[in-house]
Amino acid sequence: MSASAVRMTPLKNITVLDLSKVLAGPLCGQYLGELGARVIKVEPVGTGDDTRAWLPQDAGQSATFMAVNHNKRSLAVDLKTTEGRAVVHRLAEQSDVVLQGFGGKTAARLGVDYATLSRLNPKLVYCEISGYGREGPMGEEPGYDVMLQAFSGMISTMGEPGGNFARASFSPVDLGTGSFALSGILAALLERSQTGKGQYLDVSLLDTSLGLMSYMAQNYWRTGQVPRRMGTGHPAMCPYQAFRAADGDLMLGVGNDAQWQRFCAVAGLQDYADTPEFASNADRVRNFDATVALVQACIGTRTVAQWLKALKPAGIACSAIHTLDQALSHPQVAARELIVTSRHPVLGEVQNVGLPIRFGRQPRQAALPAPLLGEHSREILASLGYAEHEIEAMLAAGCIQDHARHGEPA
Repeated sequence: MSASAVRMTPLKNITVLDLSKVLAGPLCGQYLGELGARVIKVEPVGTGDDTRAWLPQDAGQSATFMAVNHNKRSLAVDLKTTEGRAVVHRLAEQSDVVLQGFGGKTAARLGVDYATLSRLNPKLVYCEISGYGREGPMGEEPGYDVMLQAFSGMISTMGEPGGNFARASFSPVDLGTGSFALSGILAALLERSQTGKGQYLDVSLLDTSLGLMSYMAQNYWRTGQVPRRMGTGHPAMCPYQAFRAADGDLMLGVGNDAQWQRFCAVAGLQDYADTPEFASNADRVRNFDATVALVQACIGTRTVAQWLKALKPAGIACSAIHTLDQALSHPQVAARELIVTSRHPVLGEVQNVGLPIRFGRQPRQAALPAPLLGEHSREILASLGYAEHEIEAMLAAGCIQDHARHGEPA
């Protein structure tokens, strides 16, 4: 389908008030925007979202902020002022979804909690994202991805045996929470279309982290064995990990016994295919170290390219271990049209990873780049019915901010 094809925007009549910050909530808001919603990102004056200050920076623009905030408009407002709260309350009256990620009782103090906003608009789908949920002995504690990786047992399973622990580098708890929040919001919007009623959604990093550990939890319940660090290895399959080839590293995944037979044929290990130590996956897992040593001795005799050429036609799962730049430039990624571009007011053309869903063969696209702080404050207030002199008065008082007044390029 050509790039001129009509874009599917199922949420085109939905307005989202994004009061969240950092990664989980902003990613959810970005996905809602990619589905066509009108997303207004509310940020504090002066500093904006915390991630605006994170490194790396390019011409004063944070890469992390840009990663999870395109397809939004920015309203910089001081919620500690009466005027600022009035602006957000007026927006809430006209919105369909609220994303909120303040810690503890902060939302109530700022007048943007569910009780307050649902009184203004009973049809709101209000999604609150917290660290540990609001109940229990840790209900008021802030949530950070790495802390939930530690709390949930995730980090205890990562790293080399006998070596240091490892953190999952890409913040899976934050990003997973954003995705679960998206699912919940879509379900609540569907329910509202049938009942006319809004909904309060409770999404936490704790629930996400243990949700991601669910099959490992089931393994523990069934065996009583706590998962251990295995590097790139797998507790239920072998060989299923990274191996060192003659010129680099290769990820190999022998997922069943038929694949083991084919692997042995390709690798010249026919003499081991049916021996009692290695014949079945259960045998290979029981003899894990011996299996890994046998396969490693073989893999080390050829280059990565040679192994890929031999294994792929045999239906054996394998991959070179790419660096990120290699993955982004791979022809398969280009074929998926996953990378989208937009025009940023400071940086010019920028790239983003698009929504990981395709509707039919429609092209992915980013309708808007990540906004500058307060870039759309004036137009949002004007759309709410504020007169120009009222906007100027709020700007002068510091109740709101627009980027032009604070030295950012127009």
